[in-house]
Amino acid sequence: MRNVLCLALLVPVLALAAGTTPPGTVVAPGVSLQAVTALASDGKAGPSSAQFALGPSRTARFTIGTVDTVGGTTYDYCTNGPAYRMLVQTPGVGVHVLFMYSLDQDTLFPNRNLRYNFYDYNYRVWSWQDSLDFTQSGQNVFATRAGYGCMDVDTTGVAVVSAHHSTGSGQADYAPIIARDAAVGQGIFEYSPGEPTINNYEWPYISVGSSGVHQLAIIAASNQNNLYWSRSTTWQTWDPAMSIPSPQPEPNFPTHNIATSDVPGSNKVCLTWVGTISTGYQQNPGFYRLSSDGGSNWDAPVDLGYPPAFNVGSETLPSYVVSSLFPFYDRNDNLHIVGNVSPYVRDTLWILPSQIWHWCDARPDSWDLIHVASPDSLMGNVPSNSSVSCRPSLGEDTSGNLFVAWEEFDGVNVEPTTSRLRADIWYSYSTDHGVTWAEGTKITDGGDVSYRFPSILNPISDTVMVEYLIDQVAGTFVQGAEGPATNNPIVVQKWADTIPPAVEGPKSVLPGRMDIAASPSPARGRTVISYALPRSGDVSLAVYDAVGRPVQTLASGRREAGRYSTTWDARDAAAGVYFYTLTSGKASLTKKLILAD
Repeated sequence: MRNVLCLALLVPVLALAAGTTPPGTVVAPGVSLQAVTALASDGKAGPSSAQFALGPSRTARFTIGTVDTVGGTTYDYCTNGPAYRMLVQTPGVGVHVLFMYSLDQDTLFPNRNLRYNFYDYNYRVWSWQDSLDFTQSGQNVFATRAGYGCMDVDTTGVAVVSAHHSTGSGQADYAPIIARDAAVGQGIFEYSPGEPTINNYEWPYISVGSSGVHQLAIIAASNQNNLYWSRSTTWQTWDPAMSIPSPQPEPNFPTHNIATSDVPGSNKVCLTWVGTISTGYQQNPGFYRLSSDGGSNWDAPVDLGYPPAFNVGSETLPSYVVSSLFPFYDRNDNLHIVGNVSPYVRDTLWILPSQIWHWCDARPDSWDLIHVASPDSLMGNVPSNSSVSCRPSLGEDTSGNLFVAWEEFDGVNVEPTTSRLRADIWYSYSTDHGVTWAEGTKITDGGDVSYRFPSILNPISDTVMVEYLIDQVAGTFVQGAEGPATNNPIVVQKWADTIPPAVEGPKSVLPGRMDIAASPSPARGRTVISYALPRSGDVSLAVYDAVGRPVQTLASGRREAGRYSTTWDARDAAAGVYFYTLTSGKASLTKKLILAD
């Protein structure tokens, strides 16, 4: 019998911020890491099933590539919401890695900071690596207590790091702050504090586009609900925080994310966020908002809709989780968004099964399935603000192949001291811009530790890399002491990118006939209408009321042969009988849809 658990959304704890050595990093006194510190492209191969001991009884295992320990922390909750960019490359120079750092065992974490390390391609070493104590590797970015930020590189290739930091003695006395390195990999940071222009905001996530302008998404600290945006066109000068105009779908939680395009001449910016049921929605909806001029002007927020998931009856709907939505612009200036959805069944959001999907603005009416996580049973609980598979992040290699990494909880691998499930890190790739995806690959192999909060490298040259935390005892200490505070390694796992552009991904089978289907039906509020086209041509998909009057056109224009889906937001439509018609060339197909009260 499948044991399905509900998702408990917990309010995040506001613990506000706050020599080069040879291979053979020691991760615990007297115990060596059995992996190499050189990149795979150096020709040094690591063990095919590398493992290292973390203590008397803790062991981590890996299935591919090699693993470098780049730091350590007791702060075992790197993000409240979705994945953020924590691993970036300056092509031809080196790799930058960022992580939340503390060695405190006090839940207030008085010495919390963001910590930085750099892999130098010339010397083939991490710049700050302590061979005796991995928790001393890396160096602090900020001079004061700081946390909850991310990283990008600017047009000169130097690391730019965001965080919020304490500006006074009260809990509300904090503001965004930006750090910028003096040169690539030097670790000598200068600062651009947000106060007084954008004082009393938190959770600032940064992205730097091809124009070199620092874009910053922030949540209002006063009520932790509203999504705001700011930018720095001149270093140490910030625009006033601007909110999304009414009617603004509120995040009501730090579910926001940001991406800018690196294509020369492009000034595209994208904000994403997940609304919550507590703000009046039946499910957790996903939204995005675009600017094409570097944030001077913004389009209206767009409801992303839901992928065609969980078509198992009228009472089951797809819903985003707060750990969902990662936006990304590819080398062709196309916007991609990956996210994880879980079933919303009779007013309850569940964590199992969980699916990871891909969406691209080049094909806005289509969703692409990446992965399904559906273990037969869950023998323990997942940590706060997580589903069985969640927190996907995207990267792209020089051939245009897309890579995605995520964390996934093993239904039967339970930490006995906390009753929390342990997670592994998975990845997949696409060679056709996200239309089809390779079968997911698990890059870690269980053991008695938990692998959490992955961030995949971007851009990817000849080596794929994923940074993540190894939690020695599953269950976050930060979130209500679900588990104890332990010294947890921060590692970068890497393997050669052997996917040339000529290699094709999994084949998608074209439909043999035209078809349409709505799920759920009867529907309440929203329904996903999927349609199949056996051949290319001009297409129209429209909804009509019971007497044949047009209500809304959901799709129009030319479509290639394949399978598509779109969402009809019918919250303002009256209950009753409706019809939806798909027309392609001279052929048409009509089916009935019922809207319930």
